[in-house]
Order: sequence, then structure tokens, then C-alpha cells
Amino acid sequence: MLACDPATDMGTLWQIARNHPHLRRWLIANPRADAEILEYVAQAGGPGVKEAFDVLFDDSPDDSAPGPAL
Repeated sequence: MLACDPATDMGTLWQIARNHPHLRRWLIANPRADAEILEYVAQAGGPGVKEAFDVLFDDSPDDSAPGPAL
């Protein structure tokens, strides 16, 4: 999918961001997406955008991951 493919050029990513709200959540997973496009997507919103940002910025420990013995 072009939206999350790191080989996709920035012009195409911006076209997706501006014209395809249902694909914006996939831009968030693209390592090529810079702060400017992520800010645009955050403000423009779309289906699944909030959830995708929640996953991206989730810094809470995974309860299923082994941790240090207490």
C-alpha cells in the first residue's frame, strides 16, 4: 500500500493526506512521513487516525512482556 510504503515519494504522501481521509491512518506508519505531514494528518483526522497515533505514541509497558523480577 502506497500510504505506508517508505519508498513512496512525499508528493504522493501529501496527495493521500489531503485527498484520501480513509488512508491517513496508514501514513502514520510510514517511516518517511515527516513531522509536517503527521501534524497535518493529526489536525485533519479521519477514520482510525486517533487510534493510529495512540499506537505510535504508546509508551506504556506491555503487560504481557517479561519484566524485571520484583
